[in-house]
Amino acid sequence: MDIYQAEKTLVCTSRVPGLKQTNLRVLRNAKGAKVVATDPVGVREGNWVFTASGSAARYAVGDPEVQTDLTIAGIIDNWQEDAG
Repeated sequence: MDIYQAEKTLVCTSRVPGLKQTNLRVLRNAKGAKVVATDPVGVREGNWVFTASGSAARYAVGDPEVQTDLTIAGIIDNWQEDAG
């Protein structure tokens, strides 16, 4: 699991069928690196989140057939960026 801050929603007009209709979100880590994750939780911009990766990401999205390697698994209620 890793901790990220949620940025903008990523809208894709064309995608592989294996992603189904999952929501996508751009995330940023404490060093500024950006990644894209599936978002079954419905986070808002600015929320701090923790993620599941690898095969656990498919289960965290709620459908093990969704082809993802990174899924937002939850929203962190209280997190200071420099706490990491």
